[in-house]
Amino acid sequence: MAIRVDRPDMTVNGGEAETRRRAKAMTIGAVCKALGTDFPDISISKIRYLEDQKLLAPRRTPGGYRLYSAGDVARLRTILRLQRDEFLPLRVIRQELAAGRIDTAPGPAQGEKRSARRTSVTAGASGTLHSLEEVLEETGAEARLVRELEEFGVIRGQARDGTQYYDDTECEIVRAVTELARHGVAGRNLRVFRTSADRESALLQQILAPALRSRNPDRRKEALETLENLAAVATHLKHLLLIRDLRQLTG
Repeated sequence: MAIRVDRPDMTVNGGEAETRRRAKAMTIGAVCKALGTDFPDISISKIRYLEDQKLLAPRRTPGGYRLYSAGDVARLRTILRLQRDEFLPLRVIRQELAAGRIDTAPGPAQGEKRSARRTSVTAGASGTLHSLEEVLEETGAEARLVRELEEFGVIRGQARDGTQYYDDTECEIVRAVTELARHGVAGRNLRVFRTSADRESALLQQILAPALRSRNPDRRKEALETLENLAAVATHLKHLLLIRDLRQLTG
């Protein structure tokens, strides 16, 4: 969706500077696209979650749309890199940011080795709901593939007023599967991913269930941050195991 930003009156003192400042601002979709090369797992729902956690505070237009300055993007880049490369939970990242730690250049910091990409948990943040038509337009998937993914339990839509809707996370799953489908991977082949995810989720739930059910809000918050960190570590471990096994094919 294109965002219209009103041009201020150039006769007003400071109007030209304000125009330049607004021109440099980016919508949330543009931010995703700009950082997607370095952080392929980034999504709109993830950025919104980080905002909900008070790690980001973009400017809002009178219509409520988020606009991200260059400083906001640099701050987001730092958050994503600390999650991916240093396994830091949000609590620690918040402390690092408060201490003034901000990446000033794209990519990994000098001297650091970029680790495998990992996904962060966005517990309780489903984001915007999308109709099937919107999902197809956004991801480039075929309707047949989406129906197949629902049939095999890979994605889970929500029925509202007779219409099926999908949240941001489901859209990201469809996007990833669409890429696999280009290489001949069918929906039925993805049940192994669904089974693996269910088992990992059950393991993490077993570890953190008491804290997640706690009536103490601070303990629940800490448990969510721990869950996020453990999910990142588990994803990284799975990636390493996969790479190890695939190397045997080329050995």
